[in-house]
Amino acid sequence: MSGPRASGVFTALRTQLQEAATEFAGGPDALEGILLGMVDDVDRAVREPLEVFPVCHHSPASALAMARRLREKQPKVVYLELCEDMAPLLTELRNCRLPVAVQAFAGDIDGFPQEWAPLSVVAPITEASAEYQAIAYALDTPGVELVLVDRSSDHVFQWDDTARTDGTSTEAEEAPKSEEAALHGEAVGVGIGDLRPRFAELEEHLLRHGKVRHWSEWWHQYVEVPLGDSDHDTYRQVMFLIGSLFRRLAPGDGDRVRVDEDRERYMWTRMREHMAATGTDPEDCLYVCGAFHAASRVEEFGVDGRSDSFTVSPRTATTWQYGLIPSSHAAIEAQFGLAPGSVSIAATQWQKSLKRTRVQPYRLEGQAGARTSRAKRAPHAAAPAVPAPSTDRLSGFLQRPPVLDSLDEAELLGWSVDIVRAARRNGYLASTADAIAVFETSILLAGMRDRAKPTPYDFQDAAVTCIEKDRVPGRRDVRRLVEIMMGGDRIGQVGYEALPPLARDVYDRLEPLGLKLQQRGVQRALLDMAGRPELEACSDVLWMLRRLMPAAAARPIMGERRLGERSIQESWDLALGTHQRALIELGYEGVSIEQVLEQRLRREAYGPRATTAGVLAAVEDSLLYLRSGRLADELGTHALKVLSAERTVDGAPEVLRRARTLLAYYRTSRPELPAWIESFVRTGYAHYCTLLPTAFRDEDATVGQVAAMLGFLFSMESLALSLGCDRTQLELAVAQSHPEDPSKTALLWAAQVQLGTLSRAQLRARCDALLDNPLVVPSYPRYLNGFVHALEPVPGLADVVVEAVSNAFGRLPDTVLLPWLPLLITTLRKGAADLAPLLIREAGRVFPGRLQALDTWVPPWRQPQEDPFAASRSRLTATAAQAPRGAALLAAHPATCDAVAGLLGCEDGWQQQGSSAVPHAGATLLAAHPAACDAVAELLGCDGGWAPAGDAGAPGTALAASHPAAAEALEALLADA
Repeated sequence: MSGPRASGVFTALRTQLQEAATEFAGGPDALEGILLGMVDDVDRAVREPLEVFPVCHHSPASALAMARRLREKQPKVVYLELCEDMAPLLTELRNCRLPVAVQAFAGDIDGFPQEWAPLSVVAPITEASAEYQAIAYALDTPGVELVLVDRSSDHVFQWDDTARTDGTSTEAEEAPKSEEAALHGEAVGVGIGDLRPRFAELEEHLLRHGKVRHWSEWWHQYVEVPLGDSDHDTYRQVMFLIGSLFRRLAPGDGDRVRVDEDRERYMWTRMREHMAATGTDPEDCLYVCGAFHAASRVEEFGVDGRSDSFTVSPRTATTWQYGLIPSSHAAIEAQFGLAPGSVSIAATQWQKSLKRTRVQPYRLEGQAGARTSRAKRAPHAAAPAVPAPSTDRLSGFLQRPPVLDSLDEAELLGWSVDIVRAARRNGYLASTADAIAVFETSILLAGMRDRAKPTPYDFQDAAVTCIEKDRVPGRRDVRRLVEIMMGGDRIGQVGYEALPPLARDVYDRLEPLGLKLQQRGVQRALLDMAGRPELEACSDVLWMLRRLMPAAAARPIMGERRLGERSIQESWDLALGTHQRALIELGYEGVSIEQVLEQRLRREAYGPRATTAGVLAAVEDSLLYLRSGRLADELGTHALKVLSAERTVDGAPEVLRRARTLLAYYRTSRPELPAWIESFVRTGYAHYCTLLPTAFRDEDATVGQVAAMLGFLFSMESLALSLGCDRTQLELAVAQSHPEDPSKTALLWAAQVQLGTLSRAQLRARCDALLDNPLVVPSYPRYLNGFVHALEPVPGLADVVVEAVSNAFGRLPDTVLLPWLPLLITTLRKGAADLAPLLIREAGRVFPGRLQALDTWVPPWRQPQEDPFAASRSRLTATAAQAPRGAALLAAHPATCDAVAGLLGCEDGWQQQGSSAVPHAGATLLAAHPAACDAVAELLGCDGGWAPAGDAGAPGTALAASHPAAAEALEALLADA
């Protein structure tokens, strides 16, 4: 350490520590260097012309000492250890209810790894903190300047590469985070006065000898209480000593030490630059920083420190946005590794200290939830008084025995009664006897821990021991009830004026609901768009908030939004006040929720991990929430590129579902399909045909994914063929598929049935052969799994699947069926749960509806199959020779014949019955097109060929006479119809 020589103020303390080190260590060694070095650090900090005020994070003793010192000194400049780029936000604190956190947020980063995004830095502020006292004094006192001197938010991530992953293993962090504890999200915390041992063995030693459970309790017992009533010099020297101790006993973590020293160099450089630019006298300034940094040993320390040895690196191109977010005691405890309830206990201790010492704290004018501040006072015109020379206060403080605070029986009795009352409200069987037990146990525990007065932590342990016993009847345990009773988890709120434009716009647009949306808790909103059309705009906002914010922020109870459907009545549970942080962070991304939603949809669609299903989901959301055809067409066009680049079928089921939904929407809402969806169907048809043989053989491709591919090909086939696709490509793809998995084999058979290369009779025969083979029977459920999945591309096979399942139950013996049945159920439930309803409906149609009919019921697949034309042939055999009756149906219904004649361009009109003016005129069309008649005759099994023109009696029956069987069959079909 370089600098002026040590003064003689702490000579006596140095001598005592040197003697102690020699006696306990057996001679000069490292212990003597540490002890004397701590005194040198205190001496150096005390003699600095620029007064250094060391603080601890959210410490009532620090806040109390800060309030007293500000009233005594009345500094003109306050240097504060806080990110310098957060300064413009501090004036907005008066519009908030503490605790809140100042936040710097960066969504689009440039200069940092992309996996770090988004970047977030928060600095929580509570009323019981020294930094808030300094801020309130500087902002409300005329002529006082507040200067933030710590590194910027950008440098937080530049200098500390582990900021995204490092964490302190504490009890608070190991416990599951509640909703209030997660208010800061994954932000990196920047706190003034982060004072905690970095040497694990040192902390363990302090906790063991202090007879406490965690660090917060140790600090409360051995620092907060003794320093609560101390004078200014004693407070500073003790805090300097603690900071130096923790600094010198910190492990050799080179990266962390480097960051700490760079921060100290940065802050002293900024302060010297400001004093040089403004000509401010160091005696008129106050430097507020953590005690760890106050005992700094860098060469740049002090007004006269070295100035040419440190260069600040430039900021990256990342764009930072700033705002205030709500905070809570639980969030502060979780983020900074404090014990649960410690910040609430500190807030209670702050209020008790104010009443005891009658110190008037500083509060911002107009601060929500605070009384009108009387702390504002104009600075004295006269020069400040010459400070008294520093004296050694450490020796007396360290040698003085602890002051035994007398037991406040009234306070402890009130705590005992209150905790029993709270426990009974939460389901505990607590009584007056338990209150007495808690009271006596608290005193007993305090005595065992060498305390004259029970602390809140002693009382908490006593309450858990005496009341909780063996179980927790409700959702709160006794420890949590004590925390609530001691002050609870106070949650802050950002005022309307301090909100970003997007959040204010959301509140303004939801104002017709008539709810106080900034309040915490769940509120029910009823929207009747039929009676109040203006609420339709509120509905649009709520659906977008549901898409952008956490699910609990806006939860629909009644009503839904789908493509082509709009609800006329809706009911919502809204908790925007509870999720105010998420709403504020939306404001960092844009000025309106429409803009934010569009940006997010683009990022999802154009991201490096975008899939076809994800892009189609973005298209659907753009139509559903934004009603933007332009954006939907743009994203849909991009979906073509993503689909062409995919080489797997992982997203095929989702692609099929969304493609069907979009196609149905466009067909019902537009006169013609957009060009992009036509191209998507055409490209998807060719793409899945190409991947189909590989997917059938790929072990990683599930049967559901292959079924979705076939569903896309078969359901989109008509549209794809009309757009120029070739069906031969699908036939070749199916022919080249040779699966080995039983499920995919059954799926391939279903595809062959759909294409016509395999008849239903052949499929039934293959299923029967599977049941006849004892080696295949164990894997028969997997075949059924494939058949069930085949209902997606080929829903007409439902009867065959029912037949396959029924044959298995009817033919397999119990010794085979009973072990096989659980496998069948689990297979169908796991792989085809969404297709089971179609199978159940088909079974309900086939099987009898009553139990009595089951004994005489014959399955349809076991009934003899009859020729559908046999009855017509037998009925008309006797009348086949009556040729004139062949045209009876046409004469009875002339309108039908006129329509057909008009369609074919025949304008000769009807001939009178018996007229022979134009022989064979009725058969002119058939004679002109004999191929059509031959095809019909071949289809009906008529092999007689054409008869000579003059063989028939009547001209209108020439065709009937030449093909009597065909005429009879057609007439029978028409008569049955």
